[in-house]
Amino acid sequence: MNSQAMLTPPESVFREVSYSSPAGSLGAYLTPDPADGAKHPAIIWLTGGDGNSVGNVWRPGTDDDEETASAYRDVGIVMMFPSLRGGNTNPGRHEGFYGEVDDVLAAFDYLSRQPYVDPTRIYLGGHSTGGTLALLTAEVRNPFRAVFAFGPVSDVRSYSEDVFPVNLSRYGEKEAELRSPGTWLASIKGKVYIIEGAAQPSNATSFETMEKRLGSLGPRVPAQGSLEMILVPMKNHFSVLAPENKQIAASILRDTATNSAFEL
Repeated sequence: MNSQAMLTPPESVFREVSYSSPAGSLGAYLTPDPADGAKHPAIIWLTGGDGNSVGNVWRPGTDDDEETASAYRDVGIVMMFPSLRGGNTNPGRHEGFYGEVDDVLAAFDYLSRQPYVDPTRIYLGGHSTGGTLALLTAEVRNPFRAVFAFGPVSDVRSYSEDVFPVNLSRYGEKEAELRSPGTWLASIKGKVYIIEGAAQPSNATSFETMEKRLGSLGPRVPAQGSLEMILVPMKNHFSVLAPENKQIAASILRDTATNSAFEL
């Protein structure tokens, strides 16, 4: 467990909140109510690395590495950064892409009840380990209007022990299969986008593995949703974030009940 407490965000950017999950009360950062009487679109963003903990997400990165997804708040989209079980000072333990799916869904439930959020226009996005978790969530239950998974892996065995802390020699390879989104592409629900940069460093190999897997399943799969895979030339695992998130943010603002098309 990471015992580092969540930092105090600038009041004008985020407020620290708690949401209830099966693991207990978990912390999160949330855009404050703009107090304009409107219902706003919102996105839950899952960070990479040790995605169970969240840190300083209010300081934007560079155009070559913008992991805070500031493009969304820049245009007035409500953002929620949930910490997950075992992260920061949260209860529970780091389960490596298993119970964390329930935490993401619990964050959706919390966000949908906020009076300034349009519950029909809540999106999910994530990068790297966060992209893997976002994709897994869409394969389990997908209440989101759309899911954007940046740079997920197909098989979680490619992660280091601090990210995937499961002893497979003790518990069996099934534990990795259950957590590997490439195995469950046929179970995708709702509208899902997998996005990665083609240049190195990149999880382009995982992208290609999932692309082949999807092709082998046939044109009618996934049956309960849609999956679009986008490999961006001349961008890598990090530089793909800023330009694509700007396009997604613009598409979210245009995404209404009568127009649900994304241009990526």
